Amino acid sequence: MNAPLPTMPASPRLESPPVPGSSLSTISRLLHEEEPTRWIRLLDQFRYWRWRAHERMRRPVKRLLDIGLASFGLLLGSPIVAAIALAIKLDDGGPILYRQVRVARSGRLFLCLKFRSMRVDADRLRDALVQAQGASGGVRFKSRHDPRITRVGRLLRRTSLDEFPQLWNVLRGEMSLVGPRPPIPPEVANYRAREWRRLDVDAGLTCIWQVSGRSCIPFRQQVEMDLAYIQHESVGLDLKLIAKTIPAVISGRGAW
Repeated sequence: MNAPLPTMPASPRLESPPVPGSSLSTISRLLHEEEPTRWIRLLDQFRYWRWRAHERMRRPVKRLLDIGLASFGLLLGSPIVAAIALAIKLDDGGPILYRQVRVARSGRLFLCLKFRSMRVDADRLRDALVQAQGASGGVRFKSRHDPRITRVGRLLRRTSLDEFPQLWNVLRGEMSLVGPRPPIPPEVANYRAREWRRLDVDAGLTCIWQVSGRSCIPFRQQVEMDLAYIQHESVGLDLKLIAKTIPAVISGRGAW
C-alpha cells in the first residue's frame, strides 16, 4: 500500500538568550534545540522503517493467503462450477462466462470473470435502461429489478455464485480476496478525487460493505467503508472479512 511517510508534528523550540563567549550558552543551545530535533528525526526514521518492514511482510503474506484460499476454493467448488455451466447453457444457449473490463489498482485495466447472469445483449441495453430509470446522473448503476437478468442469473446473484470465477482473477494476481470491488471504466470516469483513492490497493472479491449489506448500502457510504479498509488494512482484518463473507452470502442481503 502506498502509505505516506510517517511524520510527527514539529516540537516547539525552547529559546534561551545566548551569552556570547559563555559555555552556558552552548550547553543551553544543545539541550533545547539540537538534541530534541535529532531525537525527533531518529523517531521518524524508526517509524518509517518499521512501516516499511510491515509492508514487506504484509504483502507477501496477503498474496500467499490469496493463492492458498483461491486454489482451495476452485478445487472444492469444481462440481458446483460444472452444474452452473450446464444450467446457464440449458437456459438460453449463450456463453457460460462473462468477461468485463474492470479497473484495478492504480487504474490498471483487466478482464474480470463472472458466470453470465444476464442476457447476451445486456451491455447494448444498458444505456437505454439507465435512461429509462433516470439513473444517468449516478456514479454507479445497479437495479434491483433489472429485466436483463436471466432465470438462472437471479439464483446466481442471490447466492453470489456468479462471482465464483473471480477466484481465477485472484490466482492471476489481478485481484485479491479482500479489497474494494473493482469498478467499470464508466464509473471511474465520474470519480472525484476522494473516490480515486479506492484504487490505491488491489481490488477484491469481498470488502467491508460486501459483508454489511452489499447493494443496500449507498455508493457514498461504500466509498467511506473502502477508505476505512485501506487505512486499517492488515492480514488480520482480511481474515475477519473473509469469515464474515460466508454468513453474508448465506443471508443474501443486498444480493441483486
